[in-house]
Amino acid sequence: MQIQRFPVKNNRTLVIREAVVEDAAAVLDYVNGVSGESDYLTFGPGEFEHTLAEEEQFLRNFHESYNQIMLLGLLDDEIASVLSFSAGRRARVRHFGEFGLSVRKTYWGLGIGALMLDALIAWARDTSIVKKINLSVRTDNQRAIALYERKGFAIEGMIRRAIYMDGRYYHNYWMGLEL
Repeated sequence: MQIQRFPVKNNRTLVIREAVVEDAAAVLDYVNGVSGESDYLTFGPGEFEHTLAEEEQFLRNFHESYNQIMLLGLLDDEIASVLSFSAGRRARVRHFGEFGLSVRKTYWGLGIGALMLDALIAWARDTSIVKKINLSVRTDNQRAIALYERKGFAIEGMIRRAIYMDGRYYHNYWMGLEL
């Protein structure tokens, strides 16, 4: 994937590029930082337990795959957003996968999530392999759901009791985009 540059609402430039092995430490720092910024993530503070070596291998695996990608959204060389997409390896399921997306709280509302999704969708179309992109989102995350629907994703079902947090269960929507 080519490096892409986009102006964002705070008059800065968002650089979107594929993560490489050398980004492992910065990605771990980012993940540990965002883990406490939103209750909508599937993990909280201290729950992401990759070592540096494991994260390096994780990124190496992404980089060597034809139907997986991890994208970094950078503002002034700081990771502002991470998007990872993984599809199946077997012939019958390699055409679809699921992504996860996060944006640092200080950069919410700048349109970064939309730009990251646009980059994923363009990459997927360019692969000529990926034909469907899926995601799971909490049913009470209205801002994210609105973004996904603007990008063409449709609700395909609900996963009841998908998240348990602070003594309460939350449901997730299963959403998909056919390319």
